[in-house]
Amino acid sequence: MPLYDCMLLLKPHVRKESLMDLVARVSKHVYRRNGVIADMKSFGTVQLGYGIKKLDGRYYQGQLMQMTMMSTPNINKELHYLNKEDRLLRWLLVKHRETKYGQEFLSEEDSKSEFNKLQRSSIYSMNEDEDEDEDDDDDDEEYDVEQEEKRT
Repeated sequence: MPLYDCMLLLKPHVRKESLMDLVARVSKHVYRRNGVIADMKSFGTVQLGYGIKKLDGRYYQGQLMQMTMMSTPNINKELHYLNKEDRLLRWLLVKHRETKYGQEFLSEEDSKSEFNKLQRSSIYSMNEDEDEDEDDDDDDEEYDVEQEEKRT
């Protein structure tokens, strides 16, 4: 099952009980489809860049919630009942791409490929260059001393 983020932007005057009721309804819907809620975050009241017009007025603030969930790919179609929800200003479902979880995350081949991407020569070449520069500086001083001795 893929990982999704569901962003809910609610009207600013919605009470916490009502907000939690809506989140619980979405969570129950996900659980009924054998999904899992991985994380929930509340960002509190946020200022909007522009007003969102609804039947009862224009809103310049909203309460932002994020729910991270693992669910079936048809969850987007199933959550369209949120369009009729009076408490919501907007909602958005975002699918995580190339996210590893479960057995794929614990695969040894992936960890080996990550280590192979590192180039050892680039790590050591920087140190060697610094050493060479230091040696060059010492040689210059010795050369200056030899030149002065020849002149005298």
